[in-house]
Amino acid sequence: MEVLMQNFELVEKEKIEAMRFPPVEVLENEMLKNERLQNLNRALSLGNLEHSKIKIYFEDEQGHKIVETTVWGVTDKRIILKQGVVIPIHRVHAVQI
Repeated sequence: MEVLMQNFELVEKEKIEAMRFPPVEVLENEMLKNERLQNLNRALSLGNLEHSKIKIYFEDEQGHKIVETTVWGVTDKRIILKQGVVIPIHRVHAVQI
């Protein structure tokens, strides 16, 4: 994982709803984008089957954040967390399972 994890601020899932997400993709490399999607789909399976929590490293307009949560759904553009909280996939740096 290329991301420098110590630069990410831990946030509560409930605070994500108030965050604003720019439309710009945070990953430039297609290989990293594919890896991100594979990890998201794996996290979805673990979330639905075992309710396992994973770490999502993402970026809002204020900076780098990390949330430890269960993934309940993945669409082509969003990650769906518990209580309908969403994170745009294009703002995710990495998913740690």
